[in-house]
Amino acid sequence: MFSSKDYSKMTLEELGSEEKKMKSQKTITAVFIGVLIGIAVWSATHKGFVLPVILLISAFLIGYRNSQNLKSVQAEISRKDPVG
Repeated sequence: MFSSKDYSKMTLEELGSEEKKMKSQKTITAVFIGVLIGIAVWSATHKGFVLPVILLISAFLIGYRNSQNLKSVQAEISRKDPVG
């Protein structure tokens, strides 16, 4: 999930399969983020303040990182695709 790959060295076919894999993982990531937010809300109403903040920041970072990786792959595909 948090691997940093050099997309500029990948072929167009590899980039296409990487994009497909990332798009299929969107649902799993969204469920995971939803669970984190749910735990944060429950924790805020029952326990305290620190855990919800940590969980919400984690959920934001996971979503942001996945979004940026997908955008990087799509940008590299559009750069390499001659038809465009």
